[in-house]
Amino acid sequence: MQISKQQIEFTYERIQKHIRKTPCIVSGNGTFGLKYSISLKLEHLQHSGSFKARGAFNSLLNSRIPEAGVTAASGGNHGAAVACAAHALGLTAKIFVPEISNPAKVDKIRSFGADLHIEGATYADAAALCSQYQAQTGAIDIHPYDAIDTINGQGTVALEWAEQNPDLNTILVAVGGGGLAAGIASYYADTPTKIIAVEPTGSCSLHAALKAGEPVDVELNSIAANALGAKRCGTYPFEVASKHIAQSVLVEDDAILAAQRCLWREMQLVVEPGGATALAALISGAYKPADGERVGVLLCGGNAELIQVNDALKGR
Repeated sequence: MQISKQQIEFTYERIQKHIRKTPCIVSGNGTFGLKYSISLKLEHLQHSGSFKARGAFNSLLNSRIPEAGVTAASGGNHGAAVACAAHALGLTAKIFVPEISNPAKVDKIRSFGADLHIEGATYADAAALCSQYQAQTGAIDIHPYDAIDTINGQGTVALEWAEQNPDLNTILVAVGGGGLAAGIASYYADTPTKIIAVEPTGSCSLHAALKAGEPVDVELNSIAANALGAKRCGTYPFEVASKHIAQSVLVEDDAILAAQRCLWREMQLVVEPGGATALAALISGAYKPADGERVGVLLCGGNAELIQVNDALKGR
């Protein structure tokens, strides 16, 4: 399995002219009600609105694209990322999303000119339709999390972060299928920096897999499910997590919504629920740093529907 710090460095050389080097800011003591300051990596400002553009660009740039073009199944963010990368590289893309997809993400996919197909109740339904299309046409299928090129692409977040904040002891990362956490953990694998995986209690495929000793199916029922709603974590992410994830913690939806509100009220940052999930672990106390521990939190996605954001900010 070619997922490593060295591979991530090669990947960054390949994709860096196509992506944004997203900013990293320090919160300041007292922000979010915390007695300590944290480092925030603003990856919700990435092209297409999430970190997933990194993996999408790497997958396309490192592949031979057939005449049928590119296809992907997605809850929204991955589809937007693949559509964005395909558009930038002059490729055709067909994206499959389930009916539960956030309208803001659906609109973003369309904005990149992709052929969008909306059908099925869950991501698994969309993935099945995508697989059928790929088999029929020969289009290349870009997997959202269980692919080496995807994981190495996501790991470039860590490379940038290590340059911006080289002294972090701990990084909190939200998990859906596990590709982002696997990429970051792989980059930091031989360093003292520990990676904490954070998932909603109603969407916790990695947590369940680590408990069972292998990937298993989980039920999905969370405010963040349209971003973090993988029914089963990826095989590659599980292998990495088993070796390099220091701890897996769960947070309730109320804590996610509270974190979303705090990010707006205290820092004027709008993120989707999935993007606020890692911060929720600190605000709720699901993860409690030791005294003096230098902590980083990744804000992974900003494709929020404005009506839902307004409701969240009002505490509805």
